[in-house]
Amino acid sequence: MLVRLIYASRAAAPIDHELVDQILEVSRRNNTAGGITGALCYCGDVFLQALEGSRVEVNRLYGRLQRDARHGELTLLEYAEIDVRRYPAWSMGKVKLDKVNLSLLLKYSTVPALDPFSVSGKATAAMLEELLSSAAFVARD
Repeated sequence: MLVRLIYASRAAAPIDHELVDQILEVSRRNNTAGGITGALCYCGDVFLQALEGSRVEVNRLYGRLQRDARHGELTLLEYAEIDVRRYPAWSMGKVKLDKVNLSLLLKYSTVPALDPFSVSGKATAAMLEELLSSAAFVARD
């Protein structure tokens, strides 16, 4: 059974290029082995991530994230059984949201900024879908 989990967190330390590259390197290696696909978005001190895969593997990964000192305010936004993956070819796609048109963020929020803590999981999932369809992803594997 496939599931999709979307969460947000606040970074414990400033998010910089080196930190994101380190996260992506480990994620891509481990996610491939575990059959997990998804996308990582970040802006300011906020991480937003969608994970897809088997229930067991996604739950296991989310448990590791809960213990990861790089994350604070880890918040589960959406968890659903799915029939198909949205990110089937990506062990982990990357979006740096400061490069995204702010009107796209405003479409799903009360402010033109990434604030997944104040919007519904459904709105967050729709925003991620639009980012995907608009080719806003900065990097894919």
